[in-house]
Amino acid sequence: MSEDDTSTLIGRQPVLELLERGDVGVEKVMLEQDASGSRIGAIRSAAEDRGIPVQYVPAARLRHEADGAAHQGVVAITAPIRYREVDEMLSDIAPTWDAVQTKKPLLLVVDRVTDPRNFGAILRSAVAAGTDGVIVPSREMAPLNAAAIKASAGTAPRIPIARTDDLAQMLTRLKERGYFVYGAEGSAETTLWEGDWDRPVAIVLGSEGEGLAPNVVDACDELVSIPLRGPVESLNVSVAAGLLLFAAAQPRTGAPEIDA
Repeated sequence: MSEDDTSTLIGRQPVLELLERGDVGVEKVMLEQDASGSRIGAIRSAAEDRGIPVQYVPAARLRHEADGAAHQGVVAITAPIRYREVDEMLSDIAPTWDAVQTKKPLLLVVDRVTDPRNFGAILRSAVAAGTDGVIVPSREMAPLNAAAIKASAGTAPRIPIARTDDLAQMLTRLKERGYFVYGAEGSAETTLWEGDWDRPVAIVLGSEGEGLAPNVVDACDELVSIPLRGPVESLNVSVAAGLLLFAAAQPRTGAPEIDA
């Protein structure tokens, strides 16, 4: 992502509102060294909740970033990707239950993946597999920053990405819309080769270290695993995403079935 792809927002209240709204990808937040006050603390906390880097820089750096305007000790650098509203994104993909059954969309749900490079690699696989949309949590999730966009090989803007404050509740809503929800879980008895992918599907991936949250597991219809033949305990989450998404894409592309 080049500098021309980013924009700058200045001022304590505007930056705080941007972080609280959460629909814009934020590259980083810069605070003036030794800046203090309740508003500064709120900005720092909001950025940390969203996994957005906070840098403490000299006043001269902020003046440069703000092009001489009054910055109040705060500058945010935003990325060129806006998060969608979940309901709006789902309606654009398939507005009714019947439309969902006819189109058989493929959705990806990502639960607390915190490394931007993993997030970007996941998005690259999602685009390559023809995924219709991605849903992520509002908190404890990697930001859509330059590292994520670079890891996606520039594909991140090509897929709609929505955020939700309650991932487990969102999965229940997906099921009400006609989607079958598969959760990726290494110990699941059902393998990805045995999953029924020829229907509207949402695939849920967990965090790098902890996997799926317990309430997210409970909200899934079924758990699936990726069988490992070699002496490794698990796969990188972005690799797992690629395998699961292309397994789900198989009946949608007419590719020959894989004999497990």
